[in-house]
Amino acid sequence: MKNRQLIIATSLVAGILLLVNLLAREYSLRLDFTADKRYTLSKVTKNILKELNDPVTVTVYFSTDLPPQLSRVRREFEEMLREYGNRSDGKLVYEFINPNSKPIVEQQALQAGVQPIEVSVREKDQIKKQKAYMGAVIQMGEQKEVIPVLTGDPIEYALSSNIKKLSATKKPKVVFLQGHKEPPLAMLGQLNQMLGILYTTEALFLTDSTKIPEDVKTIAIVSPKDSLPPSHLKQLDEFMAKGGNIVLAMNKVDAPKQMNTPLTPVKSGLESWLKAKGVTLEDKAVIDVQCGRVVVPRRLGNIQVQSEERFFYFPVLSKFADHPASKGLEAVLFQFTTPLKFNGDSTKKFTPLAYTSERSGVLSLNVPVNIQRNWQESEFNQPRQVVAAALEGNIVGNKKSRMVIFANGGFIVPQQQGQALNQDNVNFMANAIDWLSDDTGLIELRTKQVQYRPLRKDVTEGFKAFAKYFNLLFPIFLVIGYGIFRAQKRKAIRRARMGLTAIDPNKPGQENKVESQN
Repeated sequence: MKNRQLIIATSLVAGILLLVNLLAREYSLRLDFTADKRYTLSKVTKNILKELNDPVTVTVYFSTDLPPQLSRVRREFEEMLREYGNRSDGKLVYEFINPNSKPIVEQQALQAGVQPIEVSVREKDQIKKQKAYMGAVIQMGEQKEVIPVLTGDPIEYALSSNIKKLSATKKPKVVFLQGHKEPPLAMLGQLNQMLGILYTTEALFLTDSTKIPEDVKTIAIVSPKDSLPPSHLKQLDEFMAKGGNIVLAMNKVDAPKQMNTPLTPVKSGLESWLKAKGVTLEDKAVIDVQCGRVVVPRRLGNIQVQSEERFFYFPVLSKFADHPASKGLEAVLFQFTTPLKFNGDSTKKFTPLAYTSERSGVLSLNVPVNIQRNWQESEFNQPRQVVAAALEGNIVGNKKSRMVIFANGGFIVPQQQGQALNQDNVNFMANAIDWLSDDTGLIELRTKQVQYRPLRKDVTEGFKAFAKYFNLLFPIFLVIGYGIFRAQKRKAIRRARMGLTAIDPNKPGQENKVESQN
């Protein structure tokens, strides 16, 4: 009877587990405890899928037998595609293809624009290099977009932005002001590539006889070296008076021509233009203990070596406002920046977007820049300097418009064409343009994954050493302690079973008790 009940109970449990597994394959339920909710579809993605009129096909070219960390990318992407399919009421379909299976399939992946990568695979106690594919082709009708490699942007942003690009009938136009020694659009390749998903980007040359085109949504002004004539500033005002938006990344100062000389002032005419709108770039240089590094030559005897040194004029920003233009950012590197101040009226809303650290300060522009300088702690006594801000409201005239101001122009310009920038530098500028130009909400997806988690700067070396050895030794001592506890417990149980209890000489009669137990 008992065996029969056991068999029935086991069968019921096995049947329930099988049913749960079958349902889980069709209906995914996940509890997302990540800080950035990277495994939860955002509202903007749900809206994009809901508004799909035509079917979308996603062909995923993904190699098999990859290392665990890359296999996880495949699993996450497949789970996300399944959820996309459910949310789109079946309008999105997908398939996975292994390009390594046949040469003709590999050729198809290459022709589609999927790029191979080289990975290290362990096989029979040996590490070997292997060509792998991790890309996707998204197609709607005759149009298609390619994700060459699925290890760059957050997966949801890469997928949703490309679907939006295919389904959009007309893209907003973003133009970059030229003609005042600004970097050419080709120099901003990393930013331009990111913006190209949702916008049409062009260069804008202003003249006295031409006007800013009516279809321009946002004007980007990046690091002008020459002054803008009054006629050009007037056209910018007229553009904003009609509700146009501007993102401005400008330098009040530039790098010194040589060490031990002051910073070089930059006069673009935008200083007074901004001041009329209530925003001032102060005549001070920001310094910060939380900073980038530069390579400087040093002599060791007769040998010259390259040494990395902290450069306090290059603040690493990690304090950002909870604002669409700065939300989700982790670390942005500025160079030779100045504080922003607002003294406008109540018709404008000024929102600081980025601050320096708690250990920052300001110096006069006349102080020579010297990397060998003997810095004092008292010089870093003005924390949380505002170096980027948003301005909105009646900036010019009675029609509402928006601006984003960066007190640094070089943070988005590479030293040479093709050089990769810090990703959050690009994200910051792209987010600002999204906030000014785009109403889809894709801005929140670009910085959905956490990238940078620096140690607190006020942690002492002693505490770091303690934390290091505590993490190393505590689990070992915990296991040893548990082992000793278990051994003592088992020993006590054995002694109790044998009746070997201790006899207290002050309590007569215990001997008889032990004998009777035996």
